[in-house]
Amino acid sequence: MRFKRNQYVTRRLKPAATQSGEGINGRMKKYSAEFIGTYFLVFIGTGSIVVNQIYTGAVTHVGISLAFALSVFLMVYIFGHISGGHINPAVTIGLAVCKRFPSNQILYYIAAQISGAVAASFSLYLLFGNSTTLGITLPSGSSYQSFTLEFIMTFLLMFVIMCAAKGKKINWFGSGLAIGAAVGIDAFLGGRISGASMNPALSFGPAIVTMNFESHWIYWLAPISGSVFGALLHSYVSKRLLKNSTISDYADKRLDYTD
Repeated sequence: MRFKRNQYVTRRLKPAATQSGEGINGRMKKYSAEFIGTYFLVFIGTGSIVVNQIYTGAVTHVGISLAFALSVFLMVYIFGHISGGHINPAVTIGLAVCKRFPSNQILYYIAAQISGAVAASFSLYLLFGNSTTLGITLPSGSSYQSFTLEFIMTFLLMFVIMCAAKGKKINWFGSGLAIGAAVGIDAFLGGRISGASMNPALSFGPAIVTMNFESHWIYWLAPISGSVFGALLHSYVSKRLLKNSTISDYADKRLDYTD
């Protein structure tokens, strides 16, 4: 019995990183995208608060809300196809809980996001010094009020993210527009009450540079719990709708067979 010459030639194994579909360069590209995206979100968003404080209301509450909404829209549109455009530890954790993000990359993403936020706040400190609070988020009322508001706003944000960014071919322009709109609406509502953070990194950057951690726990616990709850509820509703759709399709086929 004759065999082809190369039939039993040993094939070279690819590196483990390549076999898994992503090498170190690919991962570093994602982490860099999260760092840069979070940097500009914090720089533009909290920067608008700083300018508003210095120039006595020149930007206005509406302008600050639009600054956050547009910066989120741009960062998701620019970096969505690279890293998913999380730019928020709460979003990363919410996606991981629903198994839409690999758990072994959570800490790396969060480290990149926090580093970007701290770098942005430090940049604002170099530009404006101690003349402002650098956009730090603090409750204007009770801790309970701000916690509840942050939870609800982040829940809405995460639910929109789960709806907008799904499928193999994501329209990052449309997704960024929807997510940015959710951030803008939340900022209109909660900006003057809790600061409308919805993002632990966004709150941590100004807090660490100014060394002011008053009520800081709110801006970690509320956004993360709201994000996880929103992601889980969306997953549950999606599965129920899919199950009902499958049952309905099966019933329709049964009716077709009986005709």
